[in-house]
Amino acid sequence: MKYLIQALTVLFLLLCPLHAFAGPAEDASAIIDRWAGAITANDVEAVLKLYTPNALLHGTSSPKLYAGTQSIREYFNTASESGKKVTISERHMVVLADTAVIGVGFYEFDLVQQGMRVPRPARFTFVMVKRGNDWLIAHHHSSVFPPAPLQ
Repeated sequence: MKYLIQALTVLFLLLCPLHAFAGPAEDASAIIDRWAGAITANDVEAVLKLYTPNALLHGTSSPKLYAGTQSIREYFNTASESGKKVTISERHMVVLADTAVIGVGFYEFDLVQQGMRVPRPARFTFVMVKRGNDWLIAHHHSSVFPPAPLQ
């Protein structure tokens, strides 16, 4: 009987989806990946679905603070990085609570200007919150790298 229970336990673990064991950091990190995919696909509506209705955004290409869905839509409809490939190069996740996670890191937008690919490295901070069963972005700050210091 002991071996049967062990075998069933192993079988259960093998058949369970891996995401069933994900914690807040992994779940929130997946939202950042979905965001990058939606930006690359130039799917503004898919991007907006990842934000809370009252989310705040400091975008890479604007000095303005965008608050709420309509304002964030305005940003992504006109942002120079919209619709370009975004690659996340580094990411660190900090769990604040079971329902709040911060993601901080670096990404690069591949922009096309005058027919040439121009990389635009930037850094990001996402604050993600769990609303019901969904993880959503409550705050997003993105900024280009500052110039290298003079030596």
